[in-house]
Amino acid sequence: MKKTMRITILALILISNIGFSQNDLTELKFDTKYFDAVDKWVAFPKKDTDSTYAYGFIYLDNQAGFTFNYETKFQIKEQKLINIKRDSTVGFMKYRLEPNTSLVSVLTDNQISALNLPKEPEWLSIYKESSDQVDYLKQEGYHYNHVGACEQALKPLLKAYEIQPHFDGLEFELAYAYNHLGQFEKAIPILEKAIESNPKNYYFFRELGYSYLGLNKVEDADRTYRKGIKMSDNDFEKSEMSVNMAQAYFKLKNKKKFDEWAELTRKYSTKDKRYLQYIDQFEQNWNKK
Repeated sequence: MKKTMRITILALILISNIGFSQNDLTELKFDTKYFDAVDKWVAFPKKDTDSTYAYGFIYLDNQAGFTFNYETKFQIKEQKLINIKRDSTVGFMKYRLEPNTSLVSVLTDNQISALNLPKEPEWLSIYKESSDQVDYLKQEGYHYNHVGACEQALKPLLKAYEIQPHFDGLEFELAYAYNHLGQFEKAIPILEKAIESNPKNYYFFRELGYSYLGLNKVEDADRTYRKGIKMSDNDFEKSEMSVNMAQAYFKLKNKKKFDEWAELTRKYSTKDKRYLQYIDQFEQNWNKK
């Protein structure tokens, strides 16, 4: 009697495991942003009128950015993934991924195996040859920052910073990532050291002023932005620094200082007028709580 029960329970466990495996094989979850799926096999959602899913491998081309290498398509039939044979005359098809790229489904190990795919493509190694070098790491961080994935940018940027902190563009990217994440206190020492090394780079002053504003150190921001504006030859950057300070003084209801920075915003926005509307809104709402 006891032996029979053990066999029955074992059979139920096996049936349960088979069911789980089948669900895992055919379940697709389109919940991952492309920059969180780097070095992974992924599927893209299909249109309602389609019966197949395009799939391939996402990687980071250090020069061009996030890239999707199209493999082919598959169908789901009778709880199985069916590969659609690709035209053998067609070479690699690569697509540069843009911020509006749809969410993807990262393929599971079972799905990768069912599609007879390697863990990663052989050609991927070409794009990893210099992955430990400072210029590669800085550029990797740049690409993550560029799409707003600043948390992911920190790992390569910090690694590069330990090797060669004053590498061209590295300090800016690292400070930008910290500022974007609201970690202003971490950005400040990096920028201070950057300015010591290269005191004529107005981008450092722009980011440092932003850090000070993030910590409500308005006077420090005011002084820093003025230095940045003085050495900058870029009117758009000047207008951005100016409108940031105008906003700070709007919040403090310091009319005298606000007017100074509003005037500077207008002065440097003669060609690109995107910040003028903010000044108008601040003035229109000055007496509102």
